[in-house]
Amino acid sequence: MGVEAAVQVVVQTQDVRTGVPLNTERHLEHNITLSTPEDTARGMFFTGTLEAVRKLAGEELARRCREATGERKHVDFFSYPVASFLRLCLAAAAHVGPQLGGCEETLRWIGEQSSRDFLSSMAGKTMLLLAGGSMKRILGQLPSSYRAAVSYGERTLTCTQVGSGGTGRFVIKNDFLPHAYHEGILRGLLLEAGAQTAQVQGRATGALDSAYDFSWH
Repeated sequence: MGVEAAVQVVVQTQDVRTGVPLNTERHLEHNITLSTPEDTARGMFFTGTLEAVRKLAGEELARRCREATGERKHVDFFSYPVASFLRLCLAAAAHVGPQLGGCEETLRWIGEQSSRDFLSSMAGKTMLLLAGGSMKRILGQLPSSYRAAVSYGERTLTCTQVGSGGTGRFVIKNDFLPHAYHEGILRGLLLEAGAQTAQVQGRATGALDSAYDFSWH
């Protein structure tokens, strides 16, 4: 994938509307209370995260993380309540967060894993094939890819490509994952799609809303 991407860490630390510290265990717990059983995510994100935990920390901690979801197993293209995925993120932050640098970095790590899992799926491979190697086309399909993966939220993306690089802006409405997770999604997508370097800067714009400025070369 080339040179490691640089990620700009957001200095925003608290939602001024709710007082909830952003990208923290408390943030995840708060968002669980906002979700409903109809808000779902595909099983591939569960299985990918659990496999990443297993590789990093071993079978026992992966088992504990799976138990935290309340599900005995996950099937890639079945849908599960996003509250279960948020609990998985909480468990991962508890068990591997100290190795990764805390909850915020754990969320970015899980986001990157989610990108890899999607792009290795049939839907992701089809997206890459249809894009024909164009980063702008790949990014342009990101909102529809989210719609295929989760039942909630709205996303819009604009970007400009100049040669092998470019810049863009990604806006998310009504999504239960903290913005550090989506920074990881974008970083993972840019790198997996062939970028040599990438910068991603996100910020919360509402209780479940966020915006991201990004660039790549």
